[in-house]
Amino acid sequence: MPYLDLAEGRCFYSGNNNRGGMPVLFCHGSGGSHQHWLYQLKDLENICNPVAVDLPGHGRSEGKPAESIDQYATWLYQVSQTLGFKSPLLAGHSMGSAVALTMGLRYSSSVGGLILLGSGCRLRVLPDFLDNLKTGVMPAQMLDYLYGPDAPEVLLRMGRRELENADTAVYYADLNACNNFDATEDLPGIALPTLIICGSEDRLTPPKYSHFMKDKMPRSSLEIIPGAGHMAMLEQPDKVSWVISRFIMDQTSS
Repeated sequence: MPYLDLAEGRCFYSGNNNRGGMPVLFCHGSGGSHQHWLYQLKDLENICNPVAVDLPGHGRSEGKPAESIDQYATWLYQVSQTLGFKSPLLAGHSMGSAVALTMGLRYSSSVGGLILLGSGCRLRVLPDFLDNLKTGVMPAQMLDYLYGPDAPEVLLRMGRRELENADTAVYYADLNACNNFDATEDLPGIALPTLIICGSEDRLTPPKYSHFMKDKMPRSSLEIIPGAGHMAMLEQPDKVSWVISRFIMDQTSS
């Protein structure tokens, strides 16, 4: 199994990390794991060096969830350095996009570009969600917020099972970190090439969030995935992989 030894404990990652090409470091969202990026790891392996991590306290990684997005960003920077990556692209989903964005701000000279999926410069969370999770209860509406109306039934079953087995304490820590995240004032100063992706039916981070970021970030482009919800990379993996592949090829040819 591929693990990295870090101060916070062992970090699990998926990907060979022994191929040439531009390194792309994938970061999952709240309560998730590297498995949310499995389609992209497979689809992109011939054009880059894709690696997806489990954040501390998630999936197969040791440690505890971080208390803030800043802490996660510092941890992700350590992972990138330990992997030997030089100026990787950072691909983040939901909370992972906030982590990628923050690493791009804090360590811009060590980042080649950003891929932000289901993102926002602020990630406010419904108070009822936080209240439920704090008492150990997964919000009943969570599945409806995660997936679009056209998501296949097999994917919804998998998502429901994942939520039923989830650690609510981890979800609470992550969503609380999201609730305290605000990079609004930082967007105009981000000079990294950035691809913003959003599902047209995303209820957690609706397209207006992505349009706002596109308008504020000088080197950004925006792709809307028709019919997809917040979990666009699972709902419509081919389309998401395709727009990411175009962005990667643009960066390698520039």
